[in-house]
Amino acid sequence: MTSIKLYNVTMIMTNCYFITDNDTGDMAVVDPGGKSDALLNDIDKAQGELKYVILTHGHYDHIGYAKQLADKYNAKIICGEHTDEFLNDNVLNHSAFHPDFDKIEPFSGDILLKDGDTFKLGNTEFKYIHTPGHTKDSGCYLFDDNLISGDTLFCESYGRTDLPTGNDAQMISSIRRLKNLEGNYNVLPGHGMISTLEYERKFNPLMVRV
Repeated sequence: MTSIKLYNVTMIMTNCYFITDNDTGDMAVVDPGGKSDALLNDIDKAQGELKYVILTHGHYDHIGYAKQLADKYNAKIICGEHTDEFLNDNVLNHSAFHPDFDKIEPFSGDILLKDGDTFKLGNTEFKYIHTPGHTKDSGCYLFDDNLISGDTLFCESYGRTDLPTGNDAQMISSIRRLKNLEGNYNVLPGHGMISTLEYERKFNPLMVRV
C-alpha cells in the first residue's frame, strides 16, 4: 500500500502528488509542474529514496520542474511513449505561449511506457493506461485503489480538447475506457478536487453519456 500527499503547484493550481510505498519507503512524485518548497522539504525529511518522477502528459504545468527534481534526487523520469515529443517541443508543451513561466529546457523520459505497461514503486505495482483526448500523449496510472487521471478525468468534468493534438473522439473513447474499469478507484486528477470513479460514473456529464 501507499501513502499519498497532494501539493498545488504553478499559478493554475496543478495537482502534484507525492507517493510513498509504505513497505519499502521508496517514493515518487507525479506531475511536478513547478517547484514546491513544501514538497522538497517532505522528500528531504523522508527516510526513503525518490525513485521516479512520473508524468501524465507533456503540458508545461505538469512538467515544469520534472527534470530539475529528477536531477536533484537522481530519480528516473517515467512517462508515456508519446510524451517525449512534448518534453522537447515548447509549442506542444505550451510553454512557448506563457512567457511568465520559467523556460523549459528540452529533456527526455528515462522510461517510456506503452499502453498496459507496468512498473513497481517498491512493492506497489503501477499500470499505465494511454488515454488520448486532452493531448495525444495523455495517460493515467492505476495503483492500489487509486487512479491518477491527469487532465483526462476531473471531478464532474474532463480535460479540454482544443489545444494541439487534442481530439474529441479520442476523449470520448478514453472516458468510456475509464468508466468501464472494474471496481471503484479514488480519482486523483491533474486539477481540482479528488473524486471517486463511482461518483464520476453517476455525475460526470461525459461519463454518464458514454
